[in-house]
Amino acid sequence: MTKAQRDTIFVEEARVIEHQSFPAEQFVLRVEAPECARTAAAGSFAHIRCDADIPMRRPLSIMRADAETGVIDFLYKIVGAGLRALSHARPGDTLSIMGPIGNGFVPDDSKPNKLMIGGGVGIPPMVFLAEQLCANRGSEGLFVIMGSEVPFPFEKVPSQLDVAGIAPEVSDTMPFIESLGVPARLASLQGFDGCYKGFVTDLAHDWLKALDENNRNGAEIFACGPEPMLEATAKLAARFGIPCQLCLEEFMACAVGGCAGCAVQVHGEDGIAMKRVCVDGPVFPATAIYP
Repeated sequence: MTKAQRDTIFVEEARVIEHQSFPAEQFVLRVEAPECARTAAAGSFAHIRCDADIPMRRPLSIMRADAETGVIDFLYKIVGAGLRALSHARPGDTLSIMGPIGNGFVPDDSKPNKLMIGGGVGIPPMVFLAEQLCANRGSEGLFVIMGSEVPFPFEKVPSQLDVAGIAPEVSDTMPFIESLGVPARLASLQGFDGCYKGFVTDLAHDWLKALDENNRNGAEIFACGPEPMLEATAKLAARFGIPCQLCLEEFMACAVGGCAGCAVQVHGEDGIAMKRVCVDGPVFPATAIYP
């Protein structure tokens, strides 16, 4: 654990408020965890004990955090015994939560146009970032793209917000993002109605191409999702000369920097170094991961 994070990571017994299930074994978990919610930032995560009989915690990205109410939302998909056990949690149950952990996104105030790309369980940090940006500077210049190869973990709705460069038939969005006044579109290779039929990065390319040079120079990209998606996003950003930050997802044991089990190669001015995704990340510049 880095010195800067020693006083900001909390372990608390979080009360389950709501636990919604969606197709393809996806769940949205809402808990009351005031200490974690107070300092959570977009890109940070929590380490959750899924069951009393499973000692190893599981890292979950934070999708929303309300500092006033102490409420936190997580989106996850069952992978393995731990998350399957977590899926049985019911309102009123308590879960041991350690968080918030990690360094979040750092938006550049000089870049007014923000493109957020989330794939699968990489969607939560984009939802959190969009809400955070809206609270700090309003919705102008923001655009969110979400991709999934299983049904989306929310009831998608037609957007009332137009987006330049996006075909009219690509119309559906996430209700919560729409309520913020932030335009968003969905992408999938599964042929879902109202969704872009292709990769999220293809849709992102269409949006970036539609910007004039001035607006493109004032853009930056944030992304979280599967590794191939992140690599494609980094290449897209490089092609347009746009700064990009990636939120990585790695298996981890301790989540506080002690085991180094989540270390990845990071390229910097001094060459290649091994950095821990949990406390050195999970957010890194795209050029540091895919030079």
